[in-house]
Amino acid sequence: MPDILICSFDAKYIHASLGARCLLANLGGMRSRAGLAEFDLTCRAVEAVDAILAARPRIVGIGVYIWNVDLVTEVAELLLRIRSDIILVVGGPEVSHEMEQQRICAVADYVVAGEGEQSFAWLCGEILRGGRPEGRVIRRKAAEPVELAMPYREYVEKDVRQRVIYVEASRGCPFGCEFCLSSVDERVREFPLTLFLDEMNRLMKKGVRQFKFVDRTFNLNKERAEAVLDFFLDRQVPGLFLHFEMIPGRFPESLRARLRRFPRGMVQLEVGVQTLNPDVADRIGRRMDVPVVEENLSFLRRETGVHVHADLVAGLPGETWESFGEGFDRLVRLKPHEIQIELLKKLRGAPIRRHDEVWRMIYNPQPPYEVLQTRDMDFPMLQRLRRFSRTWDLLANSGNFVESHELLWKDGGSPFAAFLNWSEWLRRQAGRGHGIALLQLMEFYFCYLTREIGRVPGEVGPALFRDYARGGRSDKPLFLHSFAEERTCEKASRRRGAQRQERHAAGFKI
Repeated sequence: MPDILICSFDAKYIHASLGARCLLANLGGMRSRAGLAEFDLTCRAVEAVDAILAARPRIVGIGVYIWNVDLVTEVAELLLRIRSDIILVVGGPEVSHEMEQQRICAVADYVVAGEGEQSFAWLCGEILRGGRPEGRVIRRKAAEPVELAMPYREYVEKDVRQRVIYVEASRGCPFGCEFCLSSVDERVREFPLTLFLDEMNRLMKKGVRQFKFVDRTFNLNKERAEAVLDFFLDRQVPGLFLHFEMIPGRFPESLRARLRRFPRGMVQLEVGVQTLNPDVADRIGRRMDVPVVEENLSFLRRETGVHVHADLVAGLPGETWESFGEGFDRLVRLKPHEIQIELLKKLRGAPIRRHDEVWRMIYNPQPPYEVLQTRDMDFPMLQRLRRFSRTWDLLANSGNFVESHELLWKDGGSPFAAFLNWSEWLRRQAGRGHGIALLQLMEFYFCYLTREIGRVPGEVGPALFRDYARGGRSDKPLFLHSFAEERTCEKASRRRGAQRQERHAAGFKI
């Protein structure tokens, strides 16, 4: 039975916790006295407590993040109600700031603020030697990467076979984007490159094929980025998949040359555009040259097989409905494979709070702390954007409508306006804009394109079927057998009416 049990509560099972393994790897001589318990958000609090208590630990360490704080708080309260002698230590970005406002911090015996490898190891050593350090908050200077043991040998066979492996070549970010916690630490610290690549080689020999780099600015140091890409270019194997988060304004020719060499789909780049409004970007400390960003995105789509994932944030201070729509239209025309639209979040400790009064920023006090209203976007506007985002994920980001989703704006109009009209229509027809089965969504989409905005059924039908077949499907949906507009839409309407009647009747069943 371990004296120290490190617990992670991951968003999904497939996400193997890098943070928990960093703590394990840096326990030094106490590593043999420590264990790891991983859960995900489908786990009930009482089930997690049962598993933790079965291990009979003296110290329980839990990582707290924006996605798990509610579940973790419940676990902590139940755990200490049953075993008050357990020493509970919490850490992570969610509890490193504004501790006095959080239930989880009041429940825990100790709170480790900031990067935790050395602080947690020191605290556990003191406790296991019989001491109880004074003060509940443990905050020590962040370690230099050369001082830390890398965590990759903590990934076991099950992780290799079933999960995405997270890795980091550097920590920190030199940019001051105020919505991001990385802006608090502007110093970039790099892990020794030779040692890091040795660990990557060891992971590949163990069978790891999916690497997700968590570096905020992977391409900040051009030479290091090129060395990492060269490493993987020399070790291409079937199934290899690499995910990097890159700065959109930095793609020198030497980096471009390497990206051109990767087979299509092997590399995914997450490009944090966030806003294409220069005034808004400057207001939140995000330095960017918009024409350069646009040219780099065009290059990625034009000359490489890289899968491009671009991010936009809605509700930034000073962003209006019109400027957000204009930025969205510019980004759509650059054709990234995915555009992720998220409402601004007020992360604990992030400098974005300084705009609250002037721009009348109102946020949800509950995780994930999304913006509810600003001076320029009222609550109904932001909720429309929330629905827009969910429908965009369903149609444009899903990979199920690769060809046909652009039929909405094929006449050259605004993609933002065209998709907004579609998403609002879908909500009225289906009662929601997400969670709709693929065939039903396709039928709704066919009806909207042909009946509501006058697209030719003979053009829409084949495009939809090609998209449907792209996923390896060989059947042909009934509504695509004929492109007779009225008959197809009448069938969809009757089906919706029957489904509504069934739901209404089900509500009276005992």
